[in-house]
Amino acid sequence: MANTIELKVTGLDCPNCAKSVEKGIAQLEGVQSCELNFTTTNLRVKGEVSRDAVIDRVRALGHDVAADALGAESRSVGSSPVNFFHYLWQRSEGRLALLGVLLILPGLIFSELAQLEHWLIDLTSLGALVTAGGPVAASAWRSLRLSREVTINGLMTIAAVGAVIIGAYTEAGMVMVLFALGEALEGYTSNRARDSIRGLMEVVPNQATRLQRQNGQAQEERVKVTDLQPGDLILVKPGERIPMDGLVQAGLSSVNQAPITGESQLVEKTAGAPVFASTVNGEGVLEIEVTHRAADNTISRLIKMVEEAQERRAPSQRFIDQFARYYTPAVVLLAALVATIPPLLLGQPFWNPDENTFGWLYRGLALLVVACPCALVISTPVSIISAISSAARQGVLIKGGAYLEALSRIKAIAFDKTGTLTAGRPSVVALRSLNCQTTSDSSELCSPCGDVLALAFALERRSEHPLAHAIVAEAKKWGVQERYAAGEQVQALIGKGITGQVNGQQVLIGSHTYFDQAVPHSEQACQAALADAQNGYTSLMVEAGGRYLGTITVADTARESSREALADLKQAGIQHLIMLSGDHRTAAQTIAAKVGVTDIRAELLPEHKVQAVQALQKQYGPVAMVGDGINDAPALATAEVGIAVGGATSQAVETADITLLGDDLRRLPFVYRLSRATMRTIGWNVLLSIAIKVGFMVLVLLGLSTMWMAVAADMGTSLLVTLNGMRLARYGAAGRS
Repeated sequence: MANTIELKVTGLDCPNCAKSVEKGIAQLEGVQSCELNFTTTNLRVKGEVSRDAVIDRVRALGHDVAADALGAESRSVGSSPVNFFHYLWQRSEGRLALLGVLLILPGLIFSELAQLEHWLIDLTSLGALVTAGGPVAASAWRSLRLSREVTINGLMTIAAVGAVIIGAYTEAGMVMVLFALGEALEGYTSNRARDSIRGLMEVVPNQATRLQRQNGQAQEERVKVTDLQPGDLILVKPGERIPMDGLVQAGLSSVNQAPITGESQLVEKTAGAPVFASTVNGEGVLEIEVTHRAADNTISRLIKMVEEAQERRAPSQRFIDQFARYYTPAVVLLAALVATIPPLLLGQPFWNPDENTFGWLYRGLALLVVACPCALVISTPVSIISAISSAARQGVLIKGGAYLEALSRIKAIAFDKTGTLTAGRPSVVALRSLNCQTTSDSSELCSPCGDVLALAFALERRSEHPLAHAIVAEAKKWGVQERYAAGEQVQALIGKGITGQVNGQQVLIGSHTYFDQAVPHSEQACQAALADAQNGYTSLMVEAGGRYLGTITVADTARESSREALADLKQAGIQHLIMLSGDHRTAAQTIAAKVGVTDIRAELLPEHKVQAVQALQKQYGPVAMVGDGINDAPALATAEVGIAVGGATSQAVETADITLLGDDLRRLPFVYRLSRATMRTIGWNVLLSIAIKVGFMVLVLLGLSTMWMAVAADMGTSLLVTLNGMRLARYGAAGRS
């Protein structure tokens, strides 16, 4: 029976190394499929093959397997390298490259610059070739023998051996030294990009204060977070980072959740509120019940999901990978033709005729060097991994490079209304009494309106109904929650309202429909309630002692960030912003006017939302869908890019391609701009790589470039495109890198 083996491979300097390992493992008997992702270094092998056989083949190809994958203690050399020299010194091939640098200096100074010749200079150059080029040639042979392919290392080895044959010893040594340094530099910068998301783990404490109650007293104990189990109680003091996911059991504090959600404002936490590992506690002491193990907490899941996302290659990356597969053999053939056609058909010199003129064999060898596709191959994955990591740090989870690329092509965005453009929970928008009228945003509350609100609070304070929560929040906002004692003999009138005794009198809170049937009220109050209904609001009428007192108007309000986010999207280039809602048109139009959408599709069932997305695709082209509920999942799956907002249902998050971890829609224009910036960066990297290649190919064919100049140009290009891609890791919420 086929099994799946998962390992982490070390020592990968460039995507070509990963491809070579893939092909080498694929040659093993019993292997059905093999995939090694360069950005995450994750290796997955399926088939009837042993784990030891796979590890042996990885090592035979010149790489190794991470210690944690072996179930052994770490075998890494020291800590993460702090600079490029440290990185070189940690690796045997790096130390050989440094020795090669010392040995090539006499040839560079005396032979290339001073034009002096001596057999000792040639000897040091050959020494540089052997020391720096030995690992390169060994890797080329392993790939040829085990993977049955000619790699970039093979191209360099052929070029260096050819240079020795024609007597260009210094150039042969220089090519190998520069190439070895270039490969190491690629590995160093790639590791920097690869580990950027891992920096999130650095903010998670390794220890926590566990509380254990004995004989009625709480005992504090410092323990490792890995020892904590769900149900344990931990203590977090002011200013400390919260070490585990959990629920607040006691205490009141404000928490900075930016490491998880990216939101800049502090979030108040009271009993029952959820908290996340790595967030920062504010001014209060919190007692927290652990809800997840350390390996399963939010920050760990975030990192795992981002790593999985980095393995989903964008179409541009797959194209470049396929291109590179056929590119290297084509270069070998082209170099052979360049070296042989002019001498055979045109009578041109095959060997170098003099010191100032290059023969066609030399030019063919130089072409092998300049055609090395390192810069082209590494340009895309570094950009993708940097962008995904940057998004994660801003509270946006992108499930793969393919979705990042698709987002950059979006022409229209459809939004669910409730819970996406709106807060998804009702709040009081107006208070009306017989003698006064107060809006929710008024600076003062008149006494009659305050009394209506206080009576309603006395009845609703213990109710779990969403409308009751709105009344409770409003009463606390105006400070009238203590005016009356809690209601007695409170009874819910199903479909009608709620009634009970408050301060010795019978109080009733009900719908306008019920009041029309049971409680007399003025024509003015009736018309105001009808106007509320037309605007999509809910009118809660209040009666005490058989007399109508006033109305509390409740509605689902637009998110504070919605208008700003949609305006920013328009500025970023998205001109078609459509709201999809199951509510009637009047309620949808009220919210639409507040947030600034360009079109409305109302009274939609879930299947109608799918049809609406399909219609938008035909009208505008690629469409993104933003939603949060179960009923949004089909539309999220239909759109080119599905985006779930914070607090979304698990079905919506599972279906979506991108998830905003907080409920701030202003992250949407950020991630759209990030996608555009990523594709621009990839485009410039590819263009730069090809332009420099073509330019040096022309110089080589004209006999105006040496081999070591070509490899130096290739190394410089690889470094340039890598650093350019890594800029995306610092792409900020303001939309600029």
